[in-house]
Order: sequence, then C-alpha cells, then structure tokens
Amino acid sequence: MKIEDSGERVIPDFMKPTNGLLLEHIARYQFSTHYLKGRVLDLASGSGFGSQMLAKLGKKRIETIVAVDCDPSTVAYAKGRYNHPLVEYRCENAVDPLLPQKLGLFDVIVSFETIEHIEEEQQFLSNVYQLLKPGGVLILSTPFGKGRGKPCGSAFHVHQLTVDEFKNLFNGYTNVKFYGQKGVLIEPTQYDENWYPIGITVCTK
Repeated sequence: MKIEDSGERVIPDFMKPTNGLLLEHIARYQFSTHYLKGRVLDLASGSGFGSQMLAKLGKKRIETIVAVDCDPSTVAYAKGRYNHPLVEYRCENAVDPLLPQKLGLFDVIVSFETIEHIEEEQQFLSNVYQLLKPGGVLILSTPFGKGRGKPCGSAFHVHQLTVDEFKNLFNGYTNVKFYGQKGVLIEPTQYDENWYPIGITVCTK
C-alpha cells in the first residue's frame, strides 16, 4: 500500500533520518513511553511509526494500542508498514461524538500535533476526556502561534494557540504538568514561546 507525502504527515520512509520534523515526533513518542500502561490510544496516529514505537518500547506494560487516523489510505499504509501484534489500526474521526462509545476507555492517550488541525476543538477535547479512565493520563502537544482564530504560517493548521490558550484547555483534570519542546529537547517549563515553539501537557484525569 502506497501513501502520498501530504504536507505535514510524518512518513519516515520519505524522510532523511536527520529530518527535524521526524526527530521532534520521535522525541515526543520517546517522552511518552514513561507513562505507558494498560490500554493506550494514539489519536491521529498518521503513518503508524509512532504507534509501533510505543508498542515495542512499552510491550511489557501495555495490553494494546488502538491507533486512530481519519484517512483510510493512511490507515491502510500503517497496517502494512508498521504492523505489530499489540497495535490495532482503525479509521475513525477524532471529533465524532460517538467515538468514546466506539473505542471504550483507555489508561493512556497520546495525541501529538493534532488539535491545531481541528475546527471542532471542544468536541475533540470532550472526546479525549470521555475516552480516559479515571486516573488515566493524556499526553498532548501542539505548536504555539498567534492565537485562536488568527492566521498562522501553516496552510494545514486552523490556527495555533498561544501559551495561555493552551494552558487553559485542561482545567478539568486533577493534575496538569506542562513541558516545552525545542527540537528533540523536552523539559518542564513555565513557557517562553520565544524559546519553546511547541507545548506538551501531561494531564491526569
């Protein structure tokens, strides 16, 4: 199964090992392995390389990984290229109100560089919250920008949130930690958007 190199999709087969976008994504998946346990959801899993990576690194702590993407050709590619016995690839829409009913509950959800592509932001966040078990952990990332509703430099993004807008998305969680990412560097921070172009949050329900 072939897949088109469509803009922002991270497809390692089409990229040099030193590609900055690829290295950033690998760093986020590596960062999230510390939290893996039980049933895991990779929401907007793309080409599937990260889901397979999580399965390999967390195989002793996880039961299964459900990897969800909305594009059928991308899901088909992931099934063929990044097959793993612990990974189930599914074609679903992250903002489908019925998604929690379709997928069930998860101990851990990862969703990297997703929310900036979604107009139905509140439905996405509601789905993520409903999909998490009590005590479950969400790990989510997004690039910073000029703010909600304002044009940004990417034709693929609805907008890019400010630091404050990003931090205000997770008030319903019992514990929230914020990290900044610059290249492969990920560290706890109070945020300086001039230094950290990408924000990561780790939230416990």
